[in-house]
Amino acid sequence: MDKEERLRTGARELYKKMGWINKKMEVSLKGYTSSEVHCLEYIENTVDPNVTKLADFFYMTRGAMSKMTKKLMKKGVVESYQKPDNKKEIYFRLTKKGKEVYSIHEELHQEFHDRDKIVFDQITDEQFDNILQFIESYNQHLDKEIQKQKNQ
Repeated sequence: MDKEERLRTGARELYKKMGWINKKMEVSLKGYTSSEVHCLEYIENTVDPNVTKLADFFYMTRGAMSKMTKKLMKKGVVESYQKPDNKKEIYFRLTKKGKEVYSIHEELHQEFHDRDKIVFDQITDEQFDNILQFIESYNQHLDKEIQKQKNQ
């Protein structure tokens, strides 16, 4: 197996293992899918989030994102609002219940961060820079590929 394939396989293995070991998140956030929880996270951390911003961020269609926000509203974790000067655009924010779900998610992320700190503490600045440079380069490449596919 060459280095490129080892990297791809290693990344997939890491992702699968993180998913398995982080099952605690599924138990703590029972009733919410990973996509829903990350949607709540995005809404909480974004100024005036709307369907278009959400769809762009999650690489989903506006229709699919609209379905998800309606589902989240039905669960009582998201509410919509409009600005007085713009009655056309609909924005979203978390309800009190949504903020509680968001808090649980953040606490679990911190727990996972603390658990994995031992590994990250061993990485030198140079190694971090190399890894980050690779990830940024690969992301830019994939952005170009996504744009090509959107333009077809």
